[in-house]
Amino acid sequence: MPDPDPASDPDPDPASGPASWRITLPHTTAAVPLARALVRTVLADVGTPTDSDTAELLTAELVANAVEHTSGDSPIGLVVEMLPSGCQVEVHDDDPEPPGGLTPPRPDSVPDPWQEHGRGLLLIRSLSSACGHRRTARGKAVWFTLPAWPHPA
Repeated sequence: MPDPDPASDPDPDPASGPASWRITLPHTTAAVPLARALVRTVLADVGTPTDSDTAELLTAELVANAVEHTSGDSPIGLVVEMLPSGCQVEVHDDDPEPPGGLTPPRPDSVPDPWQEHGRGLLLIRSLSSACGHRRTARGKAVWFTLPAWPHPA
């Protein structure tokens, strides 16, 4: 998936592949509610039976991590793509370093119950059907996918 364009870019034409939305967010905490609103709106408009509450929560975690763990004021990119099997959300930032806790923990590791941070990526690993990261031309993209629910009979 290419890096996000500077403006929102809905592409709902099925002939051109899966529908995707791209938006550039400010490198501030204001990006978190904006990202949640975009995901909520996309999932409601498209009507894909995906858990929008989980999609919003995981998107908020990725965007908050991008704002908190990257320096400068470079914008954060958000890409929401509808797939035949559900949806994928990617958050792009300008730091090429991989996120610290996206890989599964060692079997003997136990989270510190008194630690204030570090549970966001645990949520992403636990609640998504798949997640990961990749380098981009300008930094990295961190992503997750959620499955579509079966259509009711």
